[in-house]
Amino acid sequence: MAAETILNRKALRDFHILQRYEAGIELKGSEVKSIRAGKANIGDAFARIEKGQAFLHNADIQPYERASHEVPAAKRVRKLLLHRLEIDKLYGETAIAGRTLVILSLYWKNGRLKAEIGVATGKVAHDKRADLKKRATDRETEREVSRFNRKHG
Repeated sequence: MAAETILNRKALRDFHILQRYEAGIELKGSEVKSIRAGKANIGDAFARIEKGQAFLHNADIQPYERASHEVPAAKRVRKLLLHRLEIDKLYGETAIAGRTLVILSLYWKNGRLKAEIGVATGKVAHDKRADLKKRATDRETEREVSRFNRKHG
């Protein structure tokens, strides 16, 4: 079962996403096969700018079972591939108190793995409750509209 996109649903629940960026990831050969097999988890993944470079932390990419020689650690720090101006902009964004870089998804684009990075601020409990309430009312509205359309359409 190949995974087309690996999502971080926890990030969308716990953070307000202010901006989104696309970055490449520097991977070892067996990691690519493992991600294609869907053996990656980015639930706790985040990015950090260190010494003028962007790095991916806490992304859990399980080792490929049939790797022949080099088997990298599952939670190793991986370099993110961004342009210099993007790195500088992200560094400025994270310098503001309360902002962080979270990984929203991993996806394939033209045969290369890309990471969607979000500049985010944390949500508080009442924001989460408001989101749940809005989702529930939208769901109810959709049900009523479809019921009306079936009856009168």
